[in-house]
Amino acid sequence: MTHLGSVDAEASEPASLRRIGIAVLSAGLAVFALLYAPQPVLPQIAAEFRLDPGAASLTVTVTTAAVALAVVPVATLSEAVGRRPVMLGSIVAAVVIGVLAPFAPSFGALVALRAVQGVAIAGLPATAMAYLAEEIGATSMGSLMGVYVAGTTVGGMGGRLVAGLVADDVVLSGAGWRGGLVAVAVMSALCGVLVAWLLPASRRHQRQPLRVAPLVAGLRSAVTDPVLYGPYVVAVVMVGAFVAVYNAIGFRLVAEPFEVSPAVAALVFLAYAVGGVCSAAAGRIADRVGRPVVLLSALVMTAVGIVMTLPDDLGWVLAGLAVLTGAFFAAHAVASGWVGARANAGARGQASSVYLFSYYLGSSVGGWLGSTVYGVWGWSALVATTCCWLATAVVAVLVASWLPSRSPAVNRESSREVCDVDSCGQARTSR
Repeated sequence: MTHLGSVDAEASEPASLRRIGIAVLSAGLAVFALLYAPQPVLPQIAAEFRLDPGAASLTVTVTTAAVALAVVPVATLSEAVGRRPVMLGSIVAAVVIGVLAPFAPSFGALVALRAVQGVAIAGLPATAMAYLAEEIGATSMGSLMGVYVAGTTVGGMGGRLVAGLVADDVVLSGAGWRGGLVAVAVMSALCGVLVAWLLPASRRHQRQPLRVAPLVAGLRSAVTDPVLYGPYVVAVVMVGAFVAVYNAIGFRLVAEPFEVSPAVAALVFLAYAVGGVCSAAAGRIADRVGRPVVLLSALVMTAVGIVMTLPDDLGWVLAGLAVLTGAFFAAHAVASGWVGARANAGARGQASSVYLFSYYLGSSVGGWLGSTVYGVWGWSALVATTCCWLATAVVAVLVASWLPSRSPAVNRESSREVCDVDSCGQARTSR
């Protein structure tokens, strides 16, 4: 058996860290490219199957809903079968379904395949952070979490761009939306090969039999601390507003008065590049001035970005999307970091899972509701609806910040120094 000291030394070697870094970057890119790939081609899907925007958006929302439902069970399963097998199985299954789904004979079959794909995709976010925490320790955790988050961000942006450009004959003539989704699956498959080649087997994880009692205890702690409901509510409504806007923006841009091509409409997803910069900055600022202040500011700026898209002017729309995207990623980074710092030391995994459940539930329900609102009442109604959702998040943060700093539901052990790694990849200590 390998001793922990030798494992630490091996994990700290630059070559080993580079392998892990490239592997988790590729894993994040592979899975998150598939997750939102249909978003830029929703207008083409709607046209082929004669759907309204709300119905067409089901190709995205059922997948995120499946991720929400599967993330906790899959995280528990990884305790028994190992982190690496679950991560690789997640990528392989998601890619296979990604190739099959575009050839679905009906819209119902497409939606069903996308739901199964969501269960497969859940394996990566459910295990990636645990794998990194176990294999590399606190010293390099922040930088490699940053690499993983970069992979998820680039993957989400890249998948949307590839699908949109290929579907609009910019890359491959006559491909259509089906060809666009196949192209994303091929890209993800290549990334999956890198993961299988480079990702080291778990060395510090000891497989445990599936036990219900510790899971229930951890979940009880995660859902009985009232302060944690602040970031949980933020996750639901914030991502709901964000996905709703991006689900509908393609429909708005290809219609009057803009009437841009689908390929040009897909380029709006380049705004995701702003997200990585803003999330990292928000994490650092939150260390100095506190999470509630930064989170409230980010939520307000998210609403400002949405309001900026109201004029029928492409410049204003693009600027609004940039502000919205940067503020959204900043809020997500701070909210998820708040969960890690606040949760009981014995329930951080479950609290993170509850946050992820809230996040993907919001993506699913909010994305569908927002698309439906746009399809029935138009863009102004969507802006008003999403701003109301964000106002709810502001209230939740204010209430959480006014609650006692430490509730009875939180074990005293969590007051000891712990490593908090938020979604922007910044490792820091909280007391």
